[in-house]
Amino acid sequence: MIITHGLRREFRRSRRAEPVVAVAGIDLHVRPGEMFGLLGPNGAGKSTTMRMLTTLLPPTAGSATVAGHDLLCERAAVRRRIGYVAQGGGTEPAETARAELVMQGRVFGMSKAEALARADQLLDRLGLAAAADRRLGTWSGGMRRRLDIALGLVHRPALLLLDEPTTGLDPASRAEVWAEIRAVREAGTTVLLTTHYLEEADELCDRVAIIDRGTVVGLGTPDELKSQVAGDSIVVTLPPGTPELVAPTVRAQQWCRGADPVDDRVLRVYVADGSRAVSDLLRLLDSLSAPVVSLTLTRPSLDDVFLTATGHPLAAA
Repeated sequence: MIITHGLRREFRRSRRAEPVVAVAGIDLHVRPGEMFGLLGPNGAGKSTTMRMLTTLLPPTAGSATVAGHDLLCERAAVRRRIGYVAQGGGTEPAETARAELVMQGRVFGMSKAEALARADQLLDRLGLAAAADRRLGTWSGGMRRRLDIALGLVHRPALLLLDEPTTGLDPASRAEVWAEIRAVREAGTTVLLTTHYLEEADELCDRVAIIDRGTVVGLGTPDELKSQVAGDSIVVTLPPGTPELVAPTVRAQQWCRGADPVDDRVLRVYVADGSRAVSDLLRLLDSLSAPVVSLTLTRPSLDDVFLTATGHPLAAA
């Protein structure tokens, strides 16, 4: 459904200035019917990649085929085959959901009757029918995000592209949007989404490309990526400021594969065998006068994969 080779995008502030490389040459292969995620921090190049794949931004170099059409030579054909939900959404607070959906249908060449029927179908499918004729300014963030997805599906695209679909939503609204995205995929639509939420990529995606500084640094299923990180990790909560102080001493221990402060209070320690290393770590922290507030032993996560691939945790990127 998507094949890219060396897709690259540079920006220039002026003719004499050095170009800023937003995407440094990405190769992707997204299969039909797949839920594929681009995972990375803000500024990694995810949204720029998405804008290129939706024909909104021309690539500086490289090539791509999207939904069976050449991205550079068949832009109109690409647009007919895809649905796109931008990060900021695109609905008007003074309008109603039904009006927005009907207008979208008419833009794609439907008759008024066809557009009304499709709007009713999508409103019912996404659980929005009861509020269909209320102004969107009265809707919750989760409801408006589900409407954004409905707008992307009006013309029955083969491929739906979602840019940060749950950013800014509370946990309950995020769960609702996740359920709708799963339903879209189960109905046979290929989905490409960008996210900086580790749990979102783990929960939704069949495969994930981890992007950092405009390049792909990891690719595979969530389980495949996590299996590349050997051993366990111990997450320790300490008094404020302590992780930075004790990390060098912890790293120097034979049983330690790595130790990185996550924030001002949390230290993540990588070990071969967590059940054995916990007691060693507790003794060491006690000798350093670093009282443990809490301790959790975990299996590798996508955050561990990101840290291994880039040298820094996603939260600090």
